[in-house]
Amino acid sequence: MRILLVDDNVLHLLILRKIFERGKNEVVVARNGREALQFLEFDPSFHVILTDIQMPVMNGVEFLGQVKESNLTKEIPVIGFTSGDVEYYRNQAGKLFDYLVPKPFDFSDLYQLAQSAIA
Repeated sequence: MRILLVDDNVLHLLILRKIFERGKNEVVVARNGREALQFLEFDPSFHVILTDIQMPVMNGVEFLGQVKESNLTKEIPVIGFTSGDVEYYRNQAGKLFDYLVPKPFDFSDLYQLAQSAIA
């Protein structure tokens, strides 16, 4: 599985990257939505995108809007996560997120959710 992991939290990036790489998955890391869009423009062949919502430069909702507008990336499942109000972000983004989960979360559960999103 090829994963685009978008988060500004270095600890979350490290933990999630280790969990996915242990499963022999390829992980590409971006620290905000704008950086993630640059990766997608270069190569949109990701199986799933995991993105934080509250990030600098371009937040997860803005990023998601760009992903779902593009014919090259709109079919990629997107799993959002936030320490903020999940219902607020769900209402703000409509049904664009395939999954939206609250922090704190069990990193292993997020791994399982990503696997099920592409099945």
